[in-house]
Amino acid sequence: MVDYHMTSGGAPPHMGQLGQDQRYMEQEEDWDRDLLLDPAWEKQQRKTFTAWCNSHLRKAGTQIENIDEDFRDGLKLMLLLEVISGERLPKPERGKMRVHKINNVNKALDFIASKGVKLVSIGAEEIVDGNTKMTLGMIWTIILRFAIQDISVEETSAKEGLLLWCQRKTAPYKNVNVQNFHISWKDGLAFNALIHRHRPELIEYDKLRKDDPVTNLNNAFEVAERYLDIPKMLDAEDIVNTARPDEKAIMTYVSSFYHAFSGAQKAETAANRICKVLAVNQENEHLMEDYEKLASDLLEWIRRTIPWLENRVPEKTMHDMQQKLEDFRDYRRVHKPPKVQEKCQLEINFNTLQTKLRLSNRPAFMPSEGKMVSDINNGWQHLEQAEKGFEEWLLNAIRRLERLDHLAEKFRQKALIHEAWTEGKEAMLKQKDYESATLADIKALIRKHEAFESDLAAHQDRVEQIAAIAQELNELDYYDSPSVNARCQKICDQWDLLGSLTHTRREALEVTEKQLEAIDQLYLEYAKRAAPFNNWMEGAMEDLQDMFIVHTIEEIEGLIAAHEQFKSTLPDADREREAILGIQNEAQKIADYSHIKLASGNPYTTVTPQIINSKWEKVQQLVPKRDGALKGEHDKQQSNEHLRLQFASLANVVGPWIQAKMEEIGRIAIELHGTLEDQMTHLKQYEQSVINYKPNIDKLEQQHQLIQEALIFDNKHTNYTMEHIRVGWEHLLTTIARTSNEVENQILTRDAKGISQEQMHEYRASFNHFDRDHTGALGPEEFKACLISLGYDVENDRQKRIGALDADDFRALLISTGYSLGDAEFNRIMAIVDPNNTGMVTFQAFIDFMSRETTDTDTADQVIASFKVLAGDKNYITAAELRRELPPDQAEYCIARMAPYQGPDAVPGALDYMSFSTALYGESDL
Repeated sequence: MVDYHMTSGGAPPHMGQLGQDQRYMEQEEDWDRDLLLDPAWEKQQRKTFTAWCNSHLRKAGTQIENIDEDFRDGLKLMLLLEVISGERLPKPERGKMRVHKINNVNKALDFIASKGVKLVSIGAEEIVDGNTKMTLGMIWTIILRFAIQDISVEETSAKEGLLLWCQRKTAPYKNVNVQNFHISWKDGLAFNALIHRHRPELIEYDKLRKDDPVTNLNNAFEVAERYLDIPKMLDAEDIVNTARPDEKAIMTYVSSFYHAFSGAQKAETAANRICKVLAVNQENEHLMEDYEKLASDLLEWIRRTIPWLENRVPEKTMHDMQQKLEDFRDYRRVHKPPKVQEKCQLEINFNTLQTKLRLSNRPAFMPSEGKMVSDINNGWQHLEQAEKGFEEWLLNAIRRLERLDHLAEKFRQKALIHEAWTEGKEAMLKQKDYESATLADIKALIRKHEAFESDLAAHQDRVEQIAAIAQELNELDYYDSPSVNARCQKICDQWDLLGSLTHTRREALEVTEKQLEAIDQLYLEYAKRAAPFNNWMEGAMEDLQDMFIVHTIEEIEGLIAAHEQFKSTLPDADREREAILGIQNEAQKIADYSHIKLASGNPYTTVTPQIINSKWEKVQQLVPKRDGALKGEHDKQQSNEHLRLQFASLANVVGPWIQAKMEEIGRIAIELHGTLEDQMTHLKQYEQSVINYKPNIDKLEQQHQLIQEALIFDNKHTNYTMEHIRVGWEHLLTTIARTSNEVENQILTRDAKGISQEQMHEYRASFNHFDRDHTGALGPEEFKACLISLGYDVENDRQKRIGALDADDFRALLISTGYSLGDAEFNRIMAIVDPNNTGMVTFQAFIDFMSRETTDTDTADQVIASFKVLAGDKNYITAAELRRELPPDQAEYCIARMAPYQGPDAVPGALDYMSFSTALYGESDL
């Protein structure tokens, strides 16, 4: 049996401890010495205290029979104190006289007082006179000091600690509810539960009945006396027949059980340590699972989105391409922003998890293959590259379609005009009318043919334009190119045929011309002037109806200027028209004067005065229409210019604001002041001020949408694009969140490692001093200088703190002591703070290193030692032992993860707790 009364080395307690003991004894002293004991309680105390004293006196080969008689001479009282304290008292006096007895009792009382116990109203004379009340009070004081005082669970007082211990041990048992040291013990089940919890083979607890307290009590007392060496201190009937058993008697009895099972306390302590370690591991595993799921979801979204952004197959119509642009806007406004937040939160969760793992001395978390933060950043970079390329392609494709629609319409107009002109020309050139014509008719035919050739030459430019437009449509991959090519080919083939027929007919007419004379010069002049004038009017009508596309106000102003220039030529054209009509009128006058009957029309041309007047009227009508179209486009371009200026005005404010805020948050991240909580509050306020600025971004997005809807592709009034603003805004929000997370991790590190605010300020000041480029990280040489400035010498694998010196004294001390950071040790430190060999040390890594170098943490060795206690010093542990000592969820957690023990002393069901503990911390810690 363990001697639980011995103090370490038998030395008297420290004076500070004496003060604590005295206060404790004053709190626990609830025995009223001014009142007579209840008879039933007195009986219980006499029996219990006598048994307790004899449990110790028997070690000295003696005992007492009557507690208030056998201590009267002080001899057995002094002997009892020597046995339970392990110390020697002054030599007793052997005389039989009253004075000798009083002196011996005083020696015992003095010894008790030396242990910090305040004896109130207890004097040697009362003990020598056999005063039962005083004797029992003295013995209770001894029991409190030597048997109960040192009992403490979770920093409670002795009585509360003993009660808490009883409550924890009996909590799993039905019909047991320990709330005090009197009524809760009357039915005997609590005594049996204590024994069964520690020695289940001694008690058949399920067979006990709550309605049979005498049997229960006798069973517990007999088993305790026989197997646990706890003497029977009370009778079952005394407890059952008393309305309220004596509290001191019950506490004394229960304290004997506590000390008998004190060895189990080590197991409980070990179990608590294991529970704490397992709880940390379970929480970390949960965070790892959350990270894996969030990373998988984000990567899957990126994998789904990139092919959509890389799909560069253009639509055939402008409407379909506009729908693609609207889908892209929805992606930028609706779908992407939540993913930006998820990505930022993922990085924050990853940093927090790594911090918790470092603080709990666990290996760093390595995500599944392809799910590292760098993998997500690479995927995100690929996404943004695809996004940028998609937007550029989309806008270029819309411009291309716009250009194609314009060219296709222009092709149709020119082709339609040309086809209308060529209608009937082939038949005309093939007729043989010159074979039966008169000389006058032949001359007329020759002149007519010359006029046609002039007209044909004038149309050459239009044919070339039609072919050029068709070629450009082919080069731009117009979707209806086959029909355009077919129509163009038909026009070109017909044009070649007309040229050949024209040449053939001219040769025939020239052969006949030699035989013909006389030509009506007036008709010929009319035809020659009317044909180009008619062609000019057709060209003017074509130009006035020509579609135009512009993107800037300068371009529309150029078209307006050209139109004004055209209008300035109309008076000259009208005079030309009057002159041509005058020729026709002159011919008619001559014919009328000479009574000549003219043919129904001018034989040299089909352009009649009616046609000229009709087309001239059409030109006159088209001019104001062209004026209106140009004015409308000018208004549109002015509106576009207003949109550009509106966007630029806000962008030129928002862009510099974001840049300024980025510089501010950079300074905040480096020059944090006050406590970490103050810094956190400041960052939250700063973050809120940034969030409050969000309506400006939204307003800019609205203006940008108006610009895109208006098909405005450039803006000379600002260097900021919406893409720049978006990226800057997202980067600003991400930087604020990362800075806040860094401070949170510093708080977590500080609280977990016990770093004071002054230390944190010192670390930050040293770090900032050497972070001269304000990047938030130190290079190897800067880091080494920072360590030396803090007074750390790791030349010989140890840490030394140098007192506060000024710079010159500190430098002199370093030189005089040969102070340095050895390469080998510094490389070891760099491997800790920069495991990825980036060549830079962040402030968080610096704080983790400093806290780890100065703070004790749980280690794999400590966990193995704790499991060894639970296993009863065996090299393995069983599932039953784990379920008995640990909470159910943590017991099952261990059982599910422990490998079978393979040692030579293995038994069926043995589990390997050593490899399990090693896995919790990583092999490097062992």
